[in-house]
Amino acid sequence: MRVIAGTYRSRRLIAPSGLATRPTSDRLRETLFNVLATRVDGTVFVDLYAGSGAVGIEAFSRGASLVCFVDKAPSAMAAIRSNLAALGIHSGFQLESSSVSAALGRLSAAGLIFLDPPYEAASEYERTLSTLGQKADSLLTPDGIVVAEHSRKTPLAEHYGALQRYRVLEQGDAGLSFYSR
Repeated sequence: MRVIAGTYRSRRLIAPSGLATRPTSDRLRETLFNVLATRVDGTVFVDLYAGSGAVGIEAFSRGASLVCFVDKAPSAMAAIRSNLAALGIHSGFQLESSSVSAALGRLSAAGLIFLDPPYEAASEYERTLSTLGQKADSLLTPDGIVVAEHSRKTPLAEHYGALQRYRVLEQGDAGLSFYSR
């Protein structure tokens, strides 16, 4: 796994050990950031269920002004800290070692929110996207976007509260659903 583009291009990243984390593939991250290209620079980016932190680090590499990594697993937080240290990143990020639902109660408006819970945790998708839809005014900037990575075999709903899906991309076994207000 590596950083695809930007300041830290081609630098290697580590993932938490074990099978509990399924890092977003390099190819899918490249697709994601090709779509988000003009929106990343200068924005606040939130990486929910961050795992290795690869998606948030990619956003940081491409100019995000602040990246917030949220994961409750100690092994994930250790991997994120290790990856940030290896890249020499010492500021411009927040680490939220808590559940996503607890972190959403503390976060302020972001331009981009990415979520990638375990594919088999269907209730996490519903709970998180519903919360984001209900609190869109406080959690998203007016032109903010929420992107959910999910199994292409498990499509997500068209809308969650104020969030309306406007695009779906599928690649391999994965899908990316894009939501805005």
